[in-house]
Amino acid sequence: MQKIQNYINGQLVAPVAEQYIDNYNPATGRLYALIPDSDEQDVEQAVQAARAAFPAWAATPAEKRGQLMLRIADLIDEHLERLAEAESIDNGKPLKLARTVDIPRASSNMRFYGTAIQHFASEAHYMEGTEAINYTVRHPHGVAGCISPWNLPLYLFTWKIAPALAAGNCVVAKPSEVTPMTAYLLSELCMEAGLPPGVLNIVHGYGHKVGAAITAHPKVPVISFTGGTATGRTIAATAAPMFKKLSLELGGKNPNIIFADCDFNNALHTAIHSSFANQGQICLCGSRIFIERPRYDKFKTAFVEKVKSLTVGDPLEEGTRLGAVVSGQHMQKILSYIELARREGGTILTGGHQVQVEGRCSGGWFVAPTVIEGLPYNCRTNTEEIFGPVVTLTPFDTEEEVLGYANCTDYGLAATIWTQNLPRAHRVAHQLQAGIVWINTWLLRDLRTPFGGMKHSGVGREGGFEALRFFTEAQNVCVKL
Repeated sequence: MQKIQNYINGQLVAPVAEQYIDNYNPATGRLYALIPDSDEQDVEQAVQAARAAFPAWAATPAEKRGQLMLRIADLIDEHLERLAEAESIDNGKPLKLARTVDIPRASSNMRFYGTAIQHFASEAHYMEGTEAINYTVRHPHGVAGCISPWNLPLYLFTWKIAPALAAGNCVVAKPSEVTPMTAYLLSELCMEAGLPPGVLNIVHGYGHKVGAAITAHPKVPVISFTGGTATGRTIAATAAPMFKKLSLELGGKNPNIIFADCDFNNALHTAIHSSFANQGQICLCGSRIFIERPRYDKFKTAFVEKVKSLTVGDPLEEGTRLGAVVSGQHMQKILSYIELARREGGTILTGGHQVQVEGRCSGGWFVAPTVIEGLPYNCRTNTEEIFGPVVTLTPFDTEEEVLGYANCTDYGLAATIWTQNLPRAHRVAHQLQAGIVWINTWLLRDLRTPFGGMKHSGVGREGGFEALRFFTEAQNVCVKL
């Protein structure tokens, strides 16, 4: 039985209390590793290590910081297969998805910010008639707290720590206790890369212990969190009175709007992917599909036919399209929402049940990809985040109508529009309450662009120079010439 360790001050160490959490393989339902059940004592050690390392790391030239990050990216690439298999086993996602998306993106995150910091420019303003000039410098905060989720474990873990480190901060990070394995393996790669002790510290454990201790620590002035909206609200309640800098990337209930003049085959193919990628456990998945009425029946028939052909099975097998959901508890949540949809008057067109996989995965947590129609646009199933392989189909007649449907939830993370009418595409996009809008595509990401949501989907923006601004404090200097 493997025991994962914390990574503090450049070393792998056991939790102070020597307590551990069971870690299960979602595809088999079996215990396969132990996770540190860390607490505020471990967080205190990590913060002290980060504070001790900060002066030297902040004084390290940006180019040298970047070189170390590029070395880590190279090591992620070298260990692609090992990391991908660990991610698949830990999370339940298909190995192919981890190999082609999750792990390469983790490498890209480190590589992007390792180079971006060298191009992070400041502003200067000459004051005519006063013979004075203002210039802006940006200083790292010190110790950054980074808390990441379970759905894209290494992908989103590096998405946070990379800009924090590049900007000159030291980091105390908490990966999800549900999927800790690749963050643990990353700590080994950081040691191999020669990252100075204390620059990155990884503390494993529960959110109510480790996450809460990081959030409340008086020497951690900046918190970046990705996860559920309810947890984000709790973090904000703790951090706001302490005047901490906050970045919260929270939930989504994203509309996928399909107009009758769309490229039908492209819209259909992408809708399958955007509905069920990673078992629907991506905050950007389009879980509400709105189809203009002239194309509704054709789309529904073709969509359901394709969904029925999706293979649910062992994540390590090449032909698997949907693996296991992340935990037995999460599976029960998803199934409870399917039952709720039935009570709310929905018709299950396909799916709607747990899948029993034969062989080694007979005890795993699998849910059939589920398509539901006939629900009111503003019912709970259509407005609450399910975060699983469940989508609803709803017809619409006008732009005004579908905009009302799309904007009716408390969330505002992402949206997708399918149309060949360019003026309409821009017109609808500008009226959608979503931080990210894709037109005739989905999940096409440029790392330079701001990422984040409106309403209850978050506070602030990640990505590009937005992240580097968040992880630094601006200072204006005015010089009289």
